[in-house]
Amino acid sequence: MNITSLAGLYFTSRQKAVELYDTQAENLQHQVMMKLVQKAAQTEWGHAHHFDQIKNYEDFAKAMQVNTYEELKGFIDRMRHGEKDLLWPGQVRWYAKSSGTTNDKSKFIPVSQDGLKNIHYLGGTDAVALYLKQNPKSRIFDGRALILGGSHSPNYNVSNSLVGDLSAVLIENINPLVNLVRVPKKETALLSDFEIKRDRIARETMNKDVTNLSGVPSWMLSVINRVLELSGKQYLDEVWPNLEVFFHGGVAFTPYREQYKQLIRTPQMHYMETYNASEGFFGLQTDFTDPAMELMIDYDVFYEFIPMDELEKENPTVVPLTGVEVGKNYAMVISTSCGLWRYLIGDTIKFTQKDPYKFIISGRTKHFINAFGEELIVDNAEKGLAKACEVTGAQVREYTAAPIFMDANAKCRHQWLIEFSVKPDSLEKFAQVLDQTLQEINSDYEAKRYKNITLQHLELIEARTNLFNDWLKAKGKLGGQHKVPRLSNSREHIEELLNMNQ
Repeated sequence: MNITSLAGLYFTSRQKAVELYDTQAENLQHQVMMKLVQKAAQTEWGHAHHFDQIKNYEDFAKAMQVNTYEELKGFIDRMRHGEKDLLWPGQVRWYAKSSGTTNDKSKFIPVSQDGLKNIHYLGGTDAVALYLKQNPKSRIFDGRALILGGSHSPNYNVSNSLVGDLSAVLIENINPLVNLVRVPKKETALLSDFEIKRDRIARETMNKDVTNLSGVPSWMLSVINRVLELSGKQYLDEVWPNLEVFFHGGVAFTPYREQYKQLIRTPQMHYMETYNASEGFFGLQTDFTDPAMELMIDYDVFYEFIPMDELEKENPTVVPLTGVEVGKNYAMVISTSCGLWRYLIGDTIKFTQKDPYKFIISGRTKHFINAFGEELIVDNAEKGLAKACEVTGAQVREYTAAPIFMDANAKCRHQWLIEFSVKPDSLEKFAQVLDQTLQEINSDYEAKRYKNITLQHLELIEARTNLFNDWLKAKGKLGGQHKVPRLSNSREHIEELLNMNQ
């Protein structure tokens, strides 16, 4: 019996637990909800919202409004200054730094010890458990795991309290046994300068037997390219012949899939999507042939959903998991053991099935274009780009898009700024296919494009090499979990990028 077969015995209990998702979703989520409110009943938030009187979902929904970061920010800032028993029992010492809100450059998401154990690390455990279930011939533990991480720094002047990328929080607190199979070394993984870190990671790992990768596709691709540069190899499987899986998340994989397939030729390679964010770990791909992920419903996360077409209403409909409809676009609301209560996370999802509940990430509540009633979401953009790449032989490295509301000729359109790793045979054809595909998959976009009356043909601008990385670097956001905003109603990001596109 090989090492992986022996280690695999550890994961069988979780494999069996996840099987209950098929029939016990409502019961499992009720247990999670009651566990959370009972444990937080003696906190300041719990007292204020009468957690001791909550017996069912109806009580829970009446006790609190749905919250954005702004509503919780005052509590979180007090927690960061060392106060205890506010949103969650005890003192929370770790804070995951996430992209900002309308009013702040950054959000600081509490990461409690309960959240680390019962959300984030449980998600990592299940990623391996469900991968082994799909690939029983795996030899994943016979080699090393290359795990990309961000960095962290002191949190105010509070003793033993730190703030940083979630990945850095996880690496700092990880079980020491994991470090026996993880690369690079901890000091390298937590470096803040991504360019220095990228080079060191490549040098430390290129001669190791790496069997699995974990990280954000864009940053992992940058590390892979450096490994190939240093090794003088053309393909990654020449460097790591036993590489078999990439656990990826953070951004959509569609723009990167072909690039990875060209660099990793081995038929044993698998790609498994994970939905892990600063706020929690929510989903895992349980079938390599199905891009949808399964919602993880027995973690310390209670889920609710708001139909996107009601999000801006004063009193929108909010439903628990059992109230969702397949194919409908929802904003996700979570309550967790990190002290996030009925928190509007900012992601939108669509369920593809129930029993078990599977879904795709369709976009962000703020990352969409709806300047003219077209309601273009990230899922539309990814499908349109995939079709344009297929037709023109292109590969997209990064992109962003925003509306041009009205130019000197009274014309309105969408403006796309795209950095290609492989250029299309024709930029004009790429733009045509993208525009046509968006019309085919989005009836609102199609209606606004009708005879060019409301919305003219999209404009495509080719970005210079490394434009998006240079923009992130200028903002101090190179590496880690930082992402390029894909779609926006505002022209703030695209104007900054266009000014740098020289």
